[in-house]
Amino acid sequence: MCVGVFGLATSASAQTIVEVAQGDPDTFSSLVDAVVAQDLAETLSSAGPFTVFAPTNDAFANLPAYVAAVLGNNPDLLTDILLYHVVPGELSAADVLAVSSLETAQGESLHVFATPTPRINSANIIATNVVADNGVVHVIDKVLLPSKVYEAALFEASTQLRDALRLYVAVLTDQAADAR
Repeated sequence: MCVGVFGLATSASAQTIVEVAQGDPDTFSSLVDAVVAQDLAETLSSAGPFTVFAPTNDAFANLPAYVAAVLGNNPDLLTDILLYHVVPGELSAADVLAVSSLETAQGESLHVFATPTPRINSANIIATNVVADNGVVHVIDKVLLPSKVYEAALFEASTQLRDALRLYVAVLTDQAADAR
């Protein structure tokens, strides 16, 4: 048994990262479901090595409503979200906290903050160094969102706003015509 840098016990195992997550459904069932749905289980079970920042079920439950709306219109963005949690190579908590950014498998960078509370972007790191055969898992309390998700949400919001403004103008125009 290993001890994470935050005092949380983690166990070394002869399992892949996916199997480690599957072994703790109370914490990771949402992550596992998403990985399976996007056909990433085989990839994340391969030799790697990988460092995965694994959001908890609570993190998925607390996703902003606009994320569900964006994913409803573009389900492929879920793959981008998941790969944004994966960094090629096996990085211990000490390795992670020694740098200011990490390049993800999705292609964007994560920002690392060591103080005052260790974070990846705005997600707190709540458990570290969960060792798997093909890498390491660090548990986080928030789902990380790549810029593509924010861009898609802003595009959808601007489209809805444009449509609402067109409706507003049409109503005002009709009201003004009826008042004459």
